Amino acid sequence: MLPTKEQACLLEQSSREYIKVINELVSEMVEAKKSTKKSTKDVLANLPSAVKNQAIKDAKSVFSTKVKKSKYKIVSILKKSVCVWNNQNYSFDFTRISIPFMVNGKSTRLKIRALLVNKHNRNYDLLKHKLGTLRITKKSRKWSAHISVTIPTTEKTGTKIMGVDLGLKVPAVAVTDSDKVRFFGNGRRNKYMKRKFRSVRKQLGEVKKLHAIRRFNDKEQRWMQDKDHKISREIIDFAMDNHISVIRLEQLTNIRQTARTSRKNEKTYTLGHSIVYHNLLCTKRH
Repeated sequence: MLPTKEQACLLEQSSREYIKVINELVSEMVEAKKSTKKSTKDVLANLPSAVKNQAIKDAKSVFSTKVKKSKYKIVSILKKSVCVWNNQNYSFDFTRISIPFMVNGKSTRLKIRALLVNKHNRNYDLLKHKLGTLRITKKSRKWSAHISVTIPTTEKTGTKIMGVDLGLKVPAVAVTDSDKVRFFGNGRRNKYMKRKFRSVRKQLGEVKKLHAIRRFNDKEQRWMQDKDHKISREIIDFAMDNHISVIRLEQLTNIRQTARTSRKNEKTYTLGHSIVYHNLLCTKRH
């Protein structure tokens, strides 16, 4: 998104107000130990009614899925600024996104410049489907709009099959029924990164920097998930290019014991990747 200075200020203010409303509502629900019955008229915030309503929904979701489920042991406090509009309160024309803000005490729709057209018009094709909520966030001084889309799926009736084998040295190998083979991922690179992360954690542990260790663990997890998603996407694209209808995964029963006996040492142990690939591929397949 490319907002003007005035629009950026409104986005900042709305995002902070939105998170503030959610945290206040969650705090009230924790104290009362039941879901709120408040409506938009009961919420005091400089936000349009539609945005207040969405904040109430999100607060109820946080309360039921995080707080209540943990039996009040975990009380979530949202910190990252964000603002959400439902699908009835925004529109776009591939050059701008129109959303309501509170301006001088009144709900006013503003059109914000946005780069919605991308290579191969993938965004254009996606946004033809049923739209969900619009979520606007800021990261590294850049504003981005996230629109959820529901895409209908059709059951494949073809007979072409592709097998996928998951491993440690090579994260994934795919073979089609026409004997076409493709290797995915770089096992050596994964092992190197695992050793690097482990070495840094050890150094931080020696100087008792526990907060830095937790932050570094998050970084490692994000790196792993990024690699996993990219590989799973490549496998699905390969299957689609070869008109595959069914993807069959290797049997992972007792894989932990097998991998444990086959690895040379702990430093090169990357079983976590294989397990995640399996989960991601199952998700992609469905």
